[in-house]
Amino acid sequence: MSNLNFRRAARKQAKIKIGLQGSSGSGKSYSSLLLAFGLVGNWSKIAVIDSENNSADLYAHLGEYNVVPISAPYTPEKYIEAINLCVQHGMEAIVIDSISHEWEYLVDHHSNMPGNSFQNWGKITPRHNSFINGILQAPVHVIATIRSKQDYVLSEKNGKMVPEKVGLKGVTRDGMDYELTIVFDIDSRHQARASKDRTNLFVEKPEFQITPETGIAVRDWCNMIEPTEKSVPTEKQDFAGKIMNCKSLEELYALYKSSPEFQDTHKGAFLEQRNKIEFNSNFKSNGKLNIES
Repeated sequence: MSNLNFRRAARKQAKIKIGLQGSSGSGKSYSSLLLAFGLVGNWSKIAVIDSENNSADLYAHLGEYNVVPISAPYTPEKYIEAINLCVQHGMEAIVIDSISHEWEYLVDHHSNMPGNSFQNWGKITPRHNSFINGILQAPVHVIATIRSKQDYVLSEKNGKMVPEKVGLKGVTRDGMDYELTIVFDIDSRHQARASKDRTNLFVEKPEFQITPETGIAVRDWCNMIEPTEKSVPTEKQDFAGKIMNCKSLEELYALYKSSPEFQDTHKGAFLEQRNKIEFNSNFKSNGKLNIES
């Protein structure tokens, strides 16, 4: 008897696959965690596959998410094993930080293989394809971070071929972006823009900082929930917006002190905005915002 299943297309059946691309220090790991939390709303259902020397632990103050550390050699098979482990433990969102190590491993491995280079790629490619399929077929949301580096092309100037900068390029195999539903490019100011977006949620939108609300918007798209732009915000929702609009610790502290009726109900939002301001400003709190974690 056939094991094939026939059903109507339903977006709620899909699990989103997202890429976050940026150079070192752009905030890919931090943004991925906020995005994952917005997608599933439960830190305990998030796992980070960490190939960045335990950097995932730097953001443990955000919530009690899970970490699967992996070490060199960063083989495709090791990543696949880690993905399967996360699924077996009931995770609903997986952050792979980062997938660039997998491709760097394969490129290095290929360069050390004897024999014909073209034929050797024929041995490498199936391993990489299995890794990609492991991401795409995982029955959970997957967010993959990708390191960027300066890309160059050779241009002719005064009769000579000279390298010319043409922007940043992700350290992964060409075409990886075709496999993902959304790709966010994050710059050194932690500002994101969508270079690919099949959801149309972020197409032609100005640069923005990724927050849990970004993940909520994507989750609602996956669940076919229409945006409720016409609904009137409640007092609590309106105050949460005031917290998110604070751009400095001083402004946040003033709002906190002037609103004792919201200090307990919005403690989490105050803490999250404090962490975001500290992260974006690249300095530690001087203790002026005295909110107990």
